[in-house]
Amino acid sequence: MSSSSTATPPKRIETVRFARPTTGQQDEKPKPKPPVKYDALLHDQLRKNTKGPWCPSFSVAFRILVLIRFCSAIYSNISDCDEVYNFWEPLHYLDQGYGFQTWETSPVYSIRSWAYIALHLLPARAIRILNLEKRQSFFGVRAALAILCALCESKFYRAVVEKVNPHVGRYTLFLLATSAGMWSATSAFLPSSFAMMCNMVAFSYALDLPSRLNNQRTFAAILFFATGGIVGWPFSLAVAIPFVLEEMFVYGKDKIKPEAYSTWIAGRWARLVQGGLLASLLFVPVIAIDSLAYGKLTITPWNIVRYNIFPSSATGPELYGTEPWYFYLLNLTLNFNFVLPLALISFPALLVTRFVEYKRLGPRPMTDESSPFVLLTMRLAPFYLWLGILTMQAHKEERFMFPIYPLLCFNAAVALYLVRGWMEVAYIKATSSPYKASRSSIFGTFTLWVILITSFISISRTLSSIMYYHAPLDAVFNLQNAELPRLLNVTNLLITPPPAGSVDDGKNWVSTSKYEEEERHQIDLSPLKAFGGLKLCYGKEWYRFPGHYLLPEGVQAEFVKSEFNGLLPGHFTPSKEGAAGLWAWSRQGARVGHPALNDRNQEVLEFYADISTCDYLIDSDFPLRHSDSRPADLEPRYVADTATWDKVYCHEFLDAANSGRFSRLLWFPGSFWKENGFGFDGGNKFGEYCLLRNRKLAEARESRDWSKAGKV
Repeated sequence: MSSSSTATPPKRIETVRFARPTTGQQDEKPKPKPPVKYDALLHDQLRKNTKGPWCPSFSVAFRILVLIRFCSAIYSNISDCDEVYNFWEPLHYLDQGYGFQTWETSPVYSIRSWAYIALHLLPARAIRILNLEKRQSFFGVRAALAILCALCESKFYRAVVEKVNPHVGRYTLFLLATSAGMWSATSAFLPSSFAMMCNMVAFSYALDLPSRLNNQRTFAAILFFATGGIVGWPFSLAVAIPFVLEEMFVYGKDKIKPEAYSTWIAGRWARLVQGGLLASLLFVPVIAIDSLAYGKLTITPWNIVRYNIFPSSATGPELYGTEPWYFYLLNLTLNFNFVLPLALISFPALLVTRFVEYKRLGPRPMTDESSPFVLLTMRLAPFYLWLGILTMQAHKEERFMFPIYPLLCFNAAVALYLVRGWMEVAYIKATSSPYKASRSSIFGTFTLWVILITSFISISRTLSSIMYYHAPLDAVFNLQNAELPRLLNVTNLLITPPPAGSVDDGKNWVSTSKYEEEERHQIDLSPLKAFGGLKLCYGKEWYRFPGHYLLPEGVQAEFVKSEFNGLLPGHFTPSKEGAAGLWAWSRQGARVGHPALNDRNQEVLEFYADISTCDYLIDSDFPLRHSDSRPADLEPRYVADTATWDKVYCHEFLDAANSGRFSRLLWFPGSFWKENGFGFDGGNKFGEYCLLRNRKLAEARESRDWSKAGKV
């Protein structure tokens, strides 16, 4: 038997391949994100391919700005009596049912919009819902304005970063945040401040280049410009003139051949008209609310334009003072220091850059394109236009400049960036090395020091307004939180006991508790009504009255005769009905004006109270201003009349007339500055700003036990 052998086939080997373990091994670093490139009007020439300068996001910018604006809402002064009498007092009447009435809010003239005033009723009422006092309503309204303004500023800043240049945006942010002008304007209850906020939002859209495909830019900018003009201040619409001209004639992103020009411009004009018609619908609620409030058909924007532009021979804004042509230059220098010169040279600087370094503006345009020089000029023009128009007016006020404060900062930021560009060009020519220029820190150090110095001066100016002029607010605070609780205590009407550690010396209530502020606000002042109404009088300090919101219920302000011989406000007809709404206006006093109110600034003697009936008096005393040769029949030194008046509270107050011209502008800590200032101009001098108590009336009132006597 034979055996046969068979060949064994080769074994098939299968292999499994595993991924290499990554544990313990360094992962590859992700590729860095490319730098963000913006479609900007100004282009950096150094470090083009590197990451741009750090610019805070919208959220970070808002948080920075809102903290500063909240501080302004709490600590800033009321710098314009128009803010009190034409806006805070009507709001107080709308909210509480009483307050001062000026001729502007009389239905005979009706040049103040109740629609604008009513917008602020919501935050005022929200505070009352929380069962807080009306004093907190004042700060609640200011806080709401602070939040709104911070939002507008943040949007405006980010638009500058993305549409103009990141460096310019960053400079704009720091100038907005630190300037003394913005400090006072952002928390002011004024139509010009409202117009400023609307302008910032409008410009955040208008900074984009016009295009037939970008309807959002056109309609949004028109809407916010119109809101600032129709709801706020009609004259602020002048700021939009360069935008309108750009929308009508400038190509922007469009590339237009000559044969298509007529079709293109017809489309642009039609879109502009359409946007204007849509925005004009804002007139409907404004006219409706104002007509409801005044009890007759009222177009408030037209009324204010007619009074200021087409006055009669016996009326007009010049009745309230005129200023020289350079008033705004001095005032803006005071609020912005050398930021103003930077803003003024922004267009000349752009003109120089056009010839020295055109590539910073971008590539040269073709015949069917817009020039970058023209586009940037249209964005710098509103500042010059507004300054020129208002300089030509005889009647000038600081608040009239509010609408262009952010644009002033923007123009200054552009000028600073262009000057920095000149330095780069000069450095490259001197070293023949763009690489060395890109590694140099000279340019960043220069701009940093400019921002730091102007911020330092602005902060010092802001502090000077608080340290030198805050006494009018401190005096009424002391009235509510110290004097009136003392009065209730000595008359046995105090419901909440005084703070622990307090001492009643018979004249003033002195607390030694470290929790004084927390304890004082718990005191119920409603028993003040038992006195039948206390009078707080103002004489020559009438223009520093901070408003009834800062006076507790049971205290009403009155005027006593002083050397001022113009028209002071009267009182609204008191109303005890509920708050006015949009559909049913319950404050009937808005429809009635005192017959003596007039637009000729003629004094009305019946608006004055007899000083002997004043329970308290606010007055300032400046010893250096008094002399034996000056008659003092109408403005005697009430502080020195100790037989009639007791000092309740006094705080030092700057005597600007006798202080150094430069020393009074700034504040620095320490006694040396207070006594000497700059030295060469004589330094600062101070008087007193006092709350005085009528001794005779106080003794009669405090000698009774009101807990048993009841109401008078």
